[in-house]
Amino acid sequence: MTDSHAQGSPRPASEYGTPPDPKQLEPLFRELCEVVARLRSPTGCPWDRQQTLESIKPYTLEETYELLEAIDAGDDAAIVEELGDVLLQVMLDSQIAADEGRFTLTDVVDGLTRKMIRRHPHVFGDTAVKSASEVSGHWDRIKQEEKQRESIFDGLPTALPALARAARLSKKAARVGYDFPQRAMLFDKLREELSELAEELFPDGQIPTVAASVETAVEPDPEPFDADRQRRIESELGDVLFVLANIARRWHINPEEALRASNAKFQRRVEYIEGRLKEHGRDIRSASLTEMEQFYQEGKRREKETS
Repeated sequence: MTDSHAQGSPRPASEYGTPPDPKQLEPLFRELCEVVARLRSPTGCPWDRQQTLESIKPYTLEETYELLEAIDAGDDAAIVEELGDVLLQVMLDSQIAADEGRFTLTDVVDGLTRKMIRRHPHVFGDTAVKSASEVSGHWDRIKQEEKQRESIFDGLPTALPALARAARLSKKAARVGYDFPQRAMLFDKLREELSELAEELFPDGQIPTVAASVETAVEPDPEPFDADRQRRIESELGDVLFVLANIARRWHINPEEALRASNAKFQRRVEYIEGRLKEHGRDIRSASLTEMEQFYQEGKRREKETS
């Protein structure tokens, strides 16, 4: 990297928002365009030539998740690489569309630039704003005018992960005033939804008081209920998760990121159990629940000591 700030030293505050040096960027970007076009040419790569916008969708999603992992790891070299892979998806999509006579990368770049200017009248126009929430309000109104959408939910991708989509759905409803007046009310709603779930799960509709412990024998899970009851349970559990997504939103937490972090934490701690058992020449499948829990708590303590 040739940029003087690319090796980890942050820019001075006065340089925030400074675009890259066009003398460096333009020839590199032109070369990238030529490389992608060559890959799609008759003398290019057979795999790239046969791709369509539909066929490369899975790769776009995969590259996005790999970028998220790199950001979570704080690995700048990996972030640079994964951002490049995401950019490649944009370039390849645009080249495929150009080859099919649909649109070009120029259309994509110009459209994005005009949209950013149009949706930031407080930066590129005379509109005055006092807070980030006002910016969001202006953005939504301008977007609604542009798209001529009938519903506040129009345009929200159905393919979003369910937890993330729950937060987005409730946020859009909240922006038009449909929300609990006080965020603490959500915990009363959570208790209500848990009660309704318990009514489906337990004969007396009450959640049993059973202390979390590994000292008792493992009780096998019963067989699933009949299909109708399973659907009711699924519905009630979904309501619980939806309220949790709302709680996350009202406390300015991204529920998808929170769950991703918890998933990684659980995986890391179970892998610690595996590692400690291997030190003793054992496999995790041969360990008792009590042994695994002891190593789990040990790993948890070590994490806290080193954090």
